[in-house]
Amino acid sequence: MIAPATPVDAALHQALTADADADGITKHVVGAVLADSAGRVLLLHRAADDFLGGLWELPSGGVEPGETLLDALDREVTEETGMTLTSVSSYLGHFDYTSGSGRPTRQFNFAAVAAGSEVRLTEHETYQWADAAGWRRTSEAVQAVLAAWHQHII
Repeated sequence: MIAPATPVDAALHQALTADADADGITKHVVGAVLADSAGRVLLLHRAADDFLGGLWELPSGGVEPGETLLDALDREVTEETGMTLTSVSSYLGHFDYTSGSGRPTRQFNFAAVAAGSEVRLTEHETYQWADAAGWRRTSEAVQAVLAAWHQHII
């Protein structure tokens, strides 16, 4: 489900996780839409031998027990890119999928800003700063998130 960009606050976090739990979602994942000064979005490329190998995706990863969605977002962006988040401006929606372990998973996506644009990969084989044409390399679900982000920034 992709919603119009929504401001991020504690009530939103509680509502998102409660709705996911009510829907039978057992794994929560967060994703960040990070743009550079030219308006291109950071996409990461999964290794071919990884779960969903070869996929271009947003910086994203699982929420650990006891973490808030924003804490997880901050940790995952730093772990995967070496970049530090400076702000999260809005919630862009979510999509559901089945994890590699077979668990129903919901990825919550946020528009965020990181300090600098130097990327240091730890889990992916490469990255690119992609314009709208490059977004077509991603899944339909990520394309919908990027469309919501684009609507938000216009």
